[in-house]
Amino acid sequence: MPTRPAPTERQKRLGAELRRMRLAAGRTTEYAAGLLGLDRTKVSNMEAGVRAISPERIRILASNYDCSDEAYVEALVAMADTRPREWWHQFRGALPQGLLDVAELEWFATRLRSYQTVHIPGLLQTGEYARAIFAAALPALPPSEVELRVVQRLRRQQVLDREQPTPVDYVAYVHEWALRMQFGGRRIMREQLLHLCEVSERPHVDLRVLPVEAGAFPGAGHAVLYAHGAVPQLDTVQLDSAHGGEFTYAEAQLAKYRAHLDWWHTHTLSPADSRDLIRTIARRL
Repeated sequence: MPTRPAPTERQKRLGAELRRMRLAAGRTTEYAAGLLGLDRTKVSNMEAGVRAISPERIRILASNYDCSDEAYVEALVAMADTRPREWWHQFRGALPQGLLDVAELEWFATRLRSYQTVHIPGLLQTGEYARAIFAAALPALPPSEVELRVVQRLRRQQVLDREQPTPVDYVAYVHEWALRMQFGGRRIMREQLLHLCEVSERPHVDLRVLPVEAGAFPGAGHAVLYAHGAVPQLDTVQLDSAHGGEFTYAEAQLAKYRAHLDWWHTHTLSPADSRDLIRTIARRL
């Protein structure tokens, strides 16, 4: 199989899991290469996500690494399936890879949880609100790229509407100040808040607001997306930063952000009370 010049985050994650499985078994790349009939460089490239690997070879490695977790192995096999060309591929080369990686992460997640302190979550934004955010970027983006990013952001939201496999369960925690910052002006923000109330009525969307009275909170200044994988070993956290999204799946980091999300769940308002607060803010705009 040919090498990839720019592997996606999902492809790199598959490679990292193959490497972790090999190291847990105490095996070398030479040993893996011998099993697959390849040279060690190709095995290293597979573990870096630069070279594709077939489902059959994943099963060979797992069997010889004495990995008995069938659910985990089958989840890795599913990650190796490169046949579907999902919707985000049409933006490849036109938008930064990180934006596509987030869409891919959301699409394959079994559950999503996030908390936002400044913005409305991307999966719940209106087009005008998203446009106001992208238009404020520095250095300034060309109008055509702003529009392309808006289109891609709205396309991401189909993960909440899809029929197959199922709409993803989404829990969104939002700080009250994110509801009061008027991106795009009063009208756009009012429409955004009303849209939040509408979408939060869906049975698989759980929107909760952290009121300002709650005071200090963990993760202040961060925007966090926790994507539950097909098995717990494949959970991933995506963090927003000024230079793009960062992805982490070290267990210590996953545990930290699970604790953050548990704190937010305990201290935020109920979904009904959250909608009441959102409507109150919208009426005052």
